[in-house]
Amino acid sequence: MHQTVMLREAVDALVTAPSGFYVDGTFGRGGHARAVLAQLASDGQLLGVDKDPVACDAARELAEVDQRFTFYHGSFADLPQQLSKMGVGAVDGILLDLGVSSPQLDEAERGFSFQHDGPLDMRMDTSSGETAAQWLAVAEEGDIAAVLKEYGEERFSKRIAAAIVTTRQEQPFTTTAQLAKVVSEANPRWEKHKHPATRSFQAIRIKVNRELEDLQAILDGALDLLRVGGRLVVISFHSLEDRLVKRYMRDMARGKQFPPGVPVTEEALDKRMKIVGKAVRATGEEVDGNTRARSAIMRVAEKTR
Repeated sequence: MHQTVMLREAVDALVTAPSGFYVDGTFGRGGHARAVLAQLASDGQLLGVDKDPVACDAARELAEVDQRFTFYHGSFADLPQQLSKMGVGAVDGILLDLGVSSPQLDEAERGFSFQHDGPLDMRMDTSSGETAAQWLAVAEEGDIAAVLKEYGEERFSKRIAAAIVTTRQEQPFTTTAQLAKVVSEANPRWEKHKHPATRSFQAIRIKVNRELEDLQAILDGALDLLRVGGRLVVISFHSLEDRLVKRYMRDMARGKQFPPGVPVTEEALDKRMKIVGKAVRATGEEVDGNTRARSAIMRVAEKTR
């Protein structure tokens, strides 16, 4: 069963104007969306966005019972174009709940998990793009190693990449169990309480779905999408995502940088955001009820000009 992470904290941070227009950039199964709608007035609006075709079904059901809700099947990186099509100039808040959802991990046929054997797919949008199996079949050994190191922070990336390339020459990768076995056997030092394929699966998933590129794209465009006073709320689940979000919010809140000693006015600094509160982690009670919440970290920033 899917449990929405940091539901109350995220929605309370996001909704500052009940009659406003908000975006749930990662609709999933609609947990955050329903809570946002509960806080909106009758003239408030919410746009849901998700790559996952299965999310479309849940979104259609919600749209049928609540006219304040509309849905777009695609990436939140495409928000500028989608909002423009809708004639929406700026929004009052954007919520991003990053990473892979519980249903995606739990459904073996999606190919995200090394714990459930299934086709080696890993695409969030199963209607388009290259599967993990297709990428692993043709990627250069050096490229595989670079992805494992950069996106998975895998210490043994070169060794694992070599094992993948050697194995695929004998038999192509088609299942998650097949990949997990090769990665595990190539990993000489298993981390305590962590499956040896965890980092590699994370890295390949991020690569296949262009997760960090999409996140960077929405961050780059967030200021143009938000109204003054509008908020960006981001829940991250691993350090690579959180690093991007933290750096972006810090830079926007700090404004332009000048050489030391140069007299600078507040106006010249052009600070366009302020950070709202400290980074928030899931409560112990939530983690006890949902272990996937243990790595979650939420950051909030507000557009000031």
